[in-house]
Amino acid sequence: MSNTATLSSKFQISIPKAVRDDRQWKAGQEFAFIPKGTGVLLVPVPELKDLAGIAKGARPENYRDREDRF
Repeated sequence: MSNTATLSSKFQISIPKAVRDDRQWKAGQEFAFIPKGTGVLLVPVPELKDLAGIAKGARPENYRDREDRF
């Protein structure tokens, strides 16, 4: 891998500039760490405004309500 980083004594990692630029990540952006096998996935947490319209075409009828559970 050409883009690597080292874990600091404060347990911090700097994301290489080439990766940040390619993904258009900005300072202050929130990320989620998802354990996956022997590694970890790093994914940006979307803002609420970015999720608007994501369920376009979803049909609310026949929705299974939690009230029908025992």
